[in-house]
Amino acid sequence: MRIFKNKGEFTKFQILAKIAQQEPHLKQKDIADELGITVQAVSENIKSLVKEGYVETGSSNFRYKITKYGIDKVKTEAINLKSYSDMVLTTMNGYKSIWPAIAAEDLHQGEQVWLNMEDGILYADTEDKSGAYAEVFNDALEGEDVTLINLGGEIDLVPKDVVIVKIPPIAEGGSRACDMEKINEIYAQDFDRIGVLGTSARAITNHLNVYPDFEFATAEATCSAAEKGLRVLVFTVGKMTNRVTSRLEDKGIIYCIEDVKKV
Repeated sequence: MRIFKNKGEFTKFQILAKIAQQEPHLKQKDIADELGITVQAVSENIKSLVKEGYVETGSSNFRYKITKYGIDKVKTEAINLKSYSDMVLTTMNGYKSIWPAIAAEDLHQGEQVWLNMEDGILYADTEDKSGAYAEVFNDALEGEDVTLINLGGEIDLVPKDVVIVKIPPIAEGGSRACDMEKINEIYAQDFDRIGVLGTSARAITNHLNVYPDFEFATAEATCSAAEKGLRVLVFTVGKMTNRVTSRLEDKGIIYCIEDVKKV
């Protein structure tokens, strides 16, 4: 099966097909706009098609006209393209969509399992939860990762809110300018994950004797955790706070900002 050798050859095929569809009054600008290329590129390709005998130009009754030779070329290339597409689809249909989870018990190939999210981790077991379900692709022992196929249903995930503690930038005193009593009161609440963004924010977690769960790609990690139903406390510095809030707003996640600068 012969497929186009390069993008330029495919572009020529597209232009030739457009001429076949819309002759005799097709304009180069119309082709360029539809294919997303420049008018100059269309002009150069048409010159090549004329030279190769696929297109005729110059008559008072038409601007461009596909020749019999050109019609045969379009048909042949279209058939090759369809055959290739059919082959790819046949191949891809042989693949099953897979998904990983942690086996909450020993699981065996072919079993139907039910899925649930705990502490941000997806687990699979045989207890009917009437939610999301899947089929076990291969045997797995409890605690191992298991490959799942034929997923169905939905996992009931309720995003949690995010609390952002805004630390003054170092030019305004950094961690030393913070109301630590207020920070301790906030930290005493129930949180599943702790994140930091900025050096002064890390100094606060050091003071609390807390090792953060994430301090790189903090905005992305915060959103991901909140979407999985985890409540997150994030310590951020000054304008860095905007990185987190903008991402949370994009995802529609509720948050509040606690300004802990000493009055």
